[in-house]
Amino acid sequence: MASPQSQTKTVIKPLDDRIVVARSEPQVTTAGGIILPENAKEKPQQAKVLAVGQGKLLDNGTRAKPDVAVGETILFGKYSGTELTVDGVDVIILRESDILAKLG
Repeated sequence: MASPQSQTKTVIKPLDDRIVVARSEPQVTTAGGIILPENAKEKPQQAKVLAVGQGKLLDNGTRAKPDVAVGETILFGKYSGTELTVDGVDVIILRESDILAKLG
């Protein structure tokens, strides 16, 4: 029987205006049909939103509602966010201001 600790999954709850995303899979061939080796691929700047914080706390004590929701696909800046691995899944924690656009 598995221990209770091995069955639990870490839940990430971003604070304030932070958002947790997972990168989309990179394209493995170019438009001309050339297959790129693993080390030549750029990390994609497209990701799926996994979790959203409550929103930025404003000076008057209210919160600004985030413009993105869980499940949406976004584009973000190339050097934005903090990359980490949680339960074997690579995720990035971004500020909402690092998001450039929503797709779809």
